[in-house]
Amino acid sequence: MGNCLCKDASNEESEQNETNNSTRAVGTTILMDNHVDVTTNETAPSYKFPTSANIDRLVLEILGVIGLLVDSEQEPPPAMLKLHNIADKEDGWIQVVSSMVNVIPMHDPLGPSVITLMLDDCPLPSKDSVLRLSQVFQLSQKSSKVQTSATQQRNICVVLGCIAERLAGPSSIAILSDDTLDYLVSNLKEDIEPYVVLYSLIALEKFAQTSENKVTIKRRLLLEKQNPLLELEKWVNNIHYVRRQVGFCAQWCLDNLFLIEGRKYSHDTVDMTGINVMLNTKDVSEYLKISPNGLEARCDACSFESVRCTFQVDDGVWYYETLIITTGVMQIGWATKDSTFLNHEGYGIGDDQFSLSFDGCRRLIWHNARSEKVYAMHGWKAGDVLGCLLDLNKLEVIFSVNGVALKPCVQLFKNARSGFFAAASFMSFQQCLFNFGNVPFKYPPTDRSYQTFNDHATLDPEDKIVLPKHIYLDQLRKLSVREDSCTLCFDKKATVKLLPCEHRGFCQTCSKQLLECPMCRASIKERSVDNT
Repeated sequence: MGNCLCKDASNEESEQNETNNSTRAVGTTILMDNHVDVTTNETAPSYKFPTSANIDRLVLEILGVIGLLVDSEQEPPPAMLKLHNIADKEDGWIQVVSSMVNVIPMHDPLGPSVITLMLDDCPLPSKDSVLRLSQVFQLSQKSSKVQTSATQQRNICVVLGCIAERLAGPSSIAILSDDTLDYLVSNLKEDIEPYVVLYSLIALEKFAQTSENKVTIKRRLLLEKQNPLLELEKWVNNIHYVRRQVGFCAQWCLDNLFLIEGRKYSHDTVDMTGINVMLNTKDVSEYLKISPNGLEARCDACSFESVRCTFQVDDGVWYYETLIITTGVMQIGWATKDSTFLNHEGYGIGDDQFSLSFDGCRRLIWHNARSEKVYAMHGWKAGDVLGCLLDLNKLEVIFSVNGVALKPCVQLFKNARSGFFAAASFMSFQQCLFNFGNVPFKYPPTDRSYQTFNDHATLDPEDKIVLPKHIYLDQLRKLSVREDSCTLCFDKKATVKLLPCEHRGFCQTCSKQLLECPMCRASIKERSVDNT
């Protein structure tokens, strides 16, 4: 968990020092021997968008302290309050956004998150303000190579995506001008800086949340000689970690948004042989993206998205690994079924008494919404491997980074002794790959015997299919729902009444994940069997 100000935080691969509280993420066991470092050398001077030295200083101040905000009760930094006041006027809002584009560096892992955070905190811009900003960015001239750096272009794309998400609907249609659309699509090329490609793709995805925009974007992509997403999809297993993110997002867009006639869905082409455990598509918060093989996950939403795996363990010693692909805030570890996902409130794995997690970006162990600093390591980086060992004989959890173990954690077992799942939560723009034992581990434990999920679990063929959301929703609509079904999952029988408000219609599983009544927002003091 952490302060909601920082829960919008996260980003890509980097080589930042700790003064910026660098965020690093985990990747995949397959890529570990081939870590590719990403650096962008920009020596040529670039155009500076209109702003002021004072606003630039405030933006950099927020970037410097944002990783320190780990308590939900912490007040926003003074610099953020000052920027909020400046952005309250139209000219001030444009200056604040221009400053973020100018000064936030490419390889600070919290950079895109800070843009998302500050735009979300600033007053909602008017349509006229956004159109003026497009003129400031000179998007219509991008094809003629106005002197903007790759870093500025990346930041512009992050800004466009954030605005599209905040102004979804008619305003979003007006903002997606021909110039903006041409600019974003022109960035979808293999010879463009991968970060720029990635955030152009994410911006298009966020514009496509409005159905009319989705049709417009799809039509525009078809005007290209070859749909650029088909080429970018080939990067999905790339050993260059930013390109890998591009491939993941391109594939997800092709399966979920910008469908191409004749193209098979990814779940129809992936080889699931030997995969007996995966991330549970029926036990995941709403905006998390899961790969067709069920082992890789990514979040591009502003919320804190969580997931558990499909296999439960109750005794013995168990181990799994996670490959860090991005370098931002992820909380990875163990949770029971009683652990609660509250994505919009910023609560995930490690934020209640039934879960424990490690956040290698901020170097924190999380349990029951309290954190403990880990001083024995630097922030994680793309290509690192997080090991997660659960010993139910000794009642301890041991995290390791690239085989170097941290001190054992025992606090989880005050409230839970069985029923554990591998689990993780993701902030914006974060991605990692899980290894539950279907391929050899990179850094297996050497001090004790252990078991792997994949050796003991089974999955029915239908449970191995990760359906695109639109297909999954269509199938749900066709299902007949019993009158006594839970109003949240529409699956199990509604047997629980919430107290004191006395609202009914929930099953045991769903009711345990609620802190407030979804009907009246009253705090839940008690749950009782509904005998009506």
